[in-house]
Amino acid sequence: MTTSTLAADFEHYGHWRNAVSRQIMRLADWLNHQELGDAETDLRLKQLQDKLREDRLNVAFVAEFSRGKSELINAIFFADYRQRVLPSAAGRTTMCPTELLYREGEAPAIHLLPIETRAEAGTVGDFKAQPERWTMLPLHVESTAQMTGALQTLAETVTVSGDVAAQYGLLNPQDEEIARALTRSGTVVIPRWRHAVINFPHPLLKQGLVILDTPGLNAIGTEPELTLNLLPSAHAVLFILAADTGVTKSDIAIWRHHIAPNQSGHRGRLVVLNKIDGLWDDLKSPEEINAEIARQARHTAELLELPADQVFPVSAQKALVAKVQHDDALLAKSRLPALEAALSGQLIPAKQQLVREATEGTLQDMVVKTTELLEARLANIQDQVEELEGLRGKNRDVILHMMVKANADKKSFDAGLKQFNALRSIFADQAKGLKTRLSMEALRAEVRKTRQIMESSRFSKTLLDAMKTFFGDVKERLGGADGQVSEIQSMMGAMYRKFSEDFGLATVSPPAFSLEKYRREIQQLEQVFNERFNTVLQMITQEHHRLTSKFFDTLASRVVLAFEIANRETHSWLKAQMAPMDTQVRERSLQLKRRLDSVRRIHEATETLDQRIQELGANAEVTHGQMEELALLNDAILAALEDQSGEAALTRRA
Repeated sequence: MTTSTLAADFEHYGHWRNAVSRQIMRLADWLNHQELGDAETDLRLKQLQDKLREDRLNVAFVAEFSRGKSELINAIFFADYRQRVLPSAAGRTTMCPTELLYREGEAPAIHLLPIETRAEAGTVGDFKAQPERWTMLPLHVESTAQMTGALQTLAETVTVSGDVAAQYGLLNPQDEEIARALTRSGTVVIPRWRHAVINFPHPLLKQGLVILDTPGLNAIGTEPELTLNLLPSAHAVLFILAADTGVTKSDIAIWRHHIAPNQSGHRGRLVVLNKIDGLWDDLKSPEEINAEIARQARHTAELLELPADQVFPVSAQKALVAKVQHDDALLAKSRLPALEAALSGQLIPAKQQLVREATEGTLQDMVVKTTELLEARLANIQDQVEELEGLRGKNRDVILHMMVKANADKKSFDAGLKQFNALRSIFADQAKGLKTRLSMEALRAEVRKTRQIMESSRFSKTLLDAMKTFFGDVKERLGGADGQVSEIQSMMGAMYRKFSEDFGLATVSPPAFSLEKYRREIQQLEQVFNERFNTVLQMITQEHHRLTSKFFDTLASRVVLAFEIANRETHSWLKAQMAPMDTQVRERSLQLKRRLDSVRRIHEATETLDQRIQELGANAEVTHGQMEELALLNDAILAALEDQSGEAALTRRA
């Protein structure tokens, strides 16, 4: 039996990403060897390689309990491992949200965040930066029994009083089961763990796959980290239903409130109708069985208001058995290959295109700028050759006049550099003001202030006013920063045009930039919070107040993250604003100095004229060679990005 389409395609995606990274490294090495790079170029190339190395493909599995979610994960991703990586049995096998990933350099282990942390301020993301707060259980991948035992901890629960459950934000009196438990004993059963991260050395996880296992409506509704971070950031969400239970009220609630709003269009979200083997009836014909499965799939699509081709009937359990036992007929009957093909066909190409566009844009910008630099260098060499050719047979007075002119040109350029440095000073002031508006320290102070107001208030209006003030301040900061970005772009554009006209520098447009996408993100977060207020804060209770505070913590962490990314991109953009001009000014200054030295040498000894012309000719050949090598490297980069062999492209060009 061959490896599944999804596994094979994802492995190919990993190889493609590595091939692109190798081409970026070749370009970086070549630029440094040819002394054509600079600190800004080195930084951008390193950032590209870091992004490719850290690239992740996030797939979330969402379902109520007993839908066969863990078995589906095992069947799709871990059948080749010849064992169930995630525990799968009747009842609840996963009580807390679980991330399955691979961290290079760390031993296989389960990291568990205690449920008690819900009584503290801070998101799951915050606690990830505090490894001492997690319980670690080693995983011995060579021992099936040990792994099975360790993974059973994901299903652990504890019994607590109603007050403690409320303190953790896990008490929902409207839940009939909880209400009965409180009436009977005054206690409720809650998960022992708030979150789990499994570091597992599986080949697909090593390639960057991250699997999120989400245990039902209760976990989603009470952990804002899922609602606001993990599910929206997933590249694909698989929503699992069961043919034996049908679409329940809680299933529809999960779909409408937590999945459908987070995905654009229908791409990236698939519905899996699992356990169709329950419909396999020996007393019915295959046609009758297929008709019943098709009817259930159509009904599911109608209830979820989804195109019918986005619903995939499968039997995860039979698919896993088929893969382990190499039973192709049973695998086909399980219908899992159709789901894998859909995931492979929708998820991986879309992700690859995003990475390709982002990488290609940055690389082509650097290649173009380097090419322009070489072209300017070549043009300057040709001008010098023509100038020196015109000196053949001229007397020393003409050569002296040429030397005086070259000296005057250099002095004029040096005088222009004073204006350039003055503009640099203005640019530095503008950049400082921009960084102040995006100050992380000021933002975190605003977060702390808002959190304190929320903790001391028990009224929904006070909470709402605090949030309005918080988002108003954040939007004002971003709006002012975006306005300052526009001012800097206008100033730099004028400076580039002036220096191009005054000193014959190549016309280069400084890179464009905008903070608009971050303004939109903050606006969306504010909208999410307002919607949450409409449902949670109609009547403040201790449980709702605590949940709202945690909701704010998660939103605030998203705002802080947006600002951190905006700061990094703004810093890179500010450096990129000056880098092309710095490079051209440095190149122009060097060429003027060489020209003056050349004419001076010829004035002192006219017999060096031919020698200097030959030197310039050799320099021109070197520059031509560099341009050809750069074109070859660019061809290899483009070939790698298009999923072809860069080495083959080099062979064709050679």
